[in-house]
Amino acid sequence: MTILPVNDVMAEGDPTQAVNAEQVLDAERPERWWEVIWSSRKARVGVVIVAAYVLVAVFAPLISPHDPLDSTFTPLAGPSAENWLGTTTDGRDIASQLIYGTRISLIVGLFGGLLATLIALVIGMVSGYAEGTIVDDILSFITNVALVIPALPLIITLVAYSEVRGVWLIVFVIAITSWAGGARAKRAQIITLRNRDFVTAAKFSGEGTLRIIFREILPNMSSLVVAAFVGAATGAIGAEAGLAVLGLGDTQSVSWGTMLYQANAQGAITQGLWLWVFTPGLVLAILITGMSFINFGVDLLSNPHLREDS
Repeated sequence: MTILPVNDVMAEGDPTQAVNAEQVLDAERPERWWEVIWSSRKARVGVVIVAAYVLVAVFAPLISPHDPLDSTFTPLAGPSAENWLGTTTDGRDIASQLIYGTRISLIVGLFGGLLATLIALVIGMVSGYAEGTIVDDILSFITNVALVIPALPLIITLVAYSEVRGVWLIVFVIAITSWAGGARAKRAQIITLRNRDFVTAAKFSGEGTLRIIFREILPNMSSLVVAAFVGAATGAIGAEAGLAVLGLGDTQSVSWGTMLYQANAQGAITQGLWLWVFTPGLVLAILITGMSFINFGVDLLSNPHLREDS
């Protein structure tokens, strides 16, 4: 006798029951993380914005009409078919600089946010799991010191007195000056998780401390880690632009911050070059807004009660 699967038997007996069974299975299937984020209207807008910036950065050589460092154009020219947003005082195409500047901002945001998150993750989780021990005391002291030191003056000092300027220096400086807040949040979170049953079971099974922290506890903090990364990346993008505006950026590369610095140094506003000043600030604000919108979707991962209002 041939035994048919349950779904086939139900389909032969009553098609309605088969449909209902599929609906029950769909209802029981937990939502995937990208489905949760996409369910938020604000997060969808943020994902589309950031995806558009990523495409512009990747395909900058194809999209850009000219080399951003080409200074053979007529200085102070207005918008035209050849120069979409006009030219600078030294004859460089503003639109091309704007497009290529997307790369620097995304690189700094990605790697600066990633490095800051990793530092905060290691220090915060080890400190929280070892609460009350000498390890926790040392790591908490380092975190507290990093929290009370003013970040902006420290960043300016480190970059200003560095003999080597470049994007990777800025990434490193931003990361080592912006991890403390995330470490404090992760320490508090792991303290609430370290006495759960699954952690106790892992201890009794003989698993090591680092394995318990990063293999057992960390997956339960994924939404917090993602939110911290998005926040750190947003802050890194803004910090890079701020440093460049102050004249501390990489002069050998083109970024939105260096565009604003050069526009201010060469009196763009007094010469009527509003697009030179306005467009870098606008695209920077839109990118930061898009990344902030993504955080609304990430919040849904850690707080299911917010999903009904998304």
